[in-house]
Amino acid sequence: MAADARVLNFRPMRVVEITAPGGPEVLRAGERPRPSPILNEVLVEVAAAGVNRPDLLQRQGAYPPPPNASDIPGLEVAGRIAAVGPQVQGWNVGDEVCALVAGGGYAEYCLVPAEQLLPVPKGLSMAEAASLPETYFTVWSNVFDRARLREGEVLLVQGGASGIGVAAIQLGRAFGARVFATARSINKCEACEALGAERAIDYQTEDFVAVVRDATHDRGANVILDMVGGDYVPRELSLLAEEGRLVFIATLGGAKANFNIREVMAKRLTITGSTLRNRSPAFKGAIAARLREKVWPLFEQGTIRPVIHKVFPLEQAADAHTELERGKHVGKLVLSVAP
Repeated sequence: MAADARVLNFRPMRVVEITAPGGPEVLRAGERPRPSPILNEVLVEVAAAGVNRPDLLQRQGAYPPPPNASDIPGLEVAGRIAAVGPQVQGWNVGDEVCALVAGGGYAEYCLVPAEQLLPVPKGLSMAEAASLPETYFTVWSNVFDRARLREGEVLLVQGGASGIGVAAIQLGRAFGARVFATARSINKCEACEALGAERAIDYQTEDFVAVVRDATHDRGANVILDMVGGDYVPRELSLLAEEGRLVFIATLGGAKANFNIREVMAKRLTITGSTLRNRSPAFKGAIAARLREKVWPLFEQGTIRPVIHKVFPLEQAADAHTELERGKHVGKLVLSVAP
């Protein structure tokens, strides 16, 4: 928001900007005026920010920020509240928080609608807290709200070693589902199983349809969380049990698919999907409330845990993007923003 009216005396803050669409090299350290909260916003002094695949898409010019959002990348932050808007209730300067944001995370300060705040779970570091919002908001909204995963059902997580994947595996297991996951390599499969997957499938050497069918005595999966799309879709539909739900959150394998509509009809399948970035603060706030009630206690009890692959200094955001694109990580990459 370089030209936003909500700036505080033009005091500068460190940021990482996208100088032009392109590769990681287009990320550059810079300075922007420090923003000031209005109405129901808070200003968070950022200690750490998560790095996610939507950041890569924005950097490439394929995922522009929504209207009125910061053009600075970064969709999740953790830090301390530095200032509150006049309509904010329940939060105070100095509170340790993490939050989902529509942009602006790669910066020393970030504006956040108060509805989207969550407390830092007890016992977690700022880097760990910054790794949570984007993945847990996404998983809860899609697996539990949209796909209605229930205790005793079978969940298949595509991309189980990703940030989304490690969250989905742990939440599915914590809420009583049988969880299967796909991953690329034996090491990643072992990591998925250590997090609670009953069986992790190396998709380079195994057929996930055959493995899950065999493990479920041919009943198949009730819910599939898919970030691949493309030619996975007909295989996933064949794997779904009657009344099964296929939910899309990304299209890494392609945005188009050919499948048999009669199979959808015969098994009464549900095909759905969503993105969060453009949704309203009220919608995101409703998810935050459910996470605070149902999921945050699991962190404090040690039932689930953050999984961080590596922490980079803010100025090395380009290196973090390169690492994410390499796809060798398990869990999340995080930027340390505090100097």
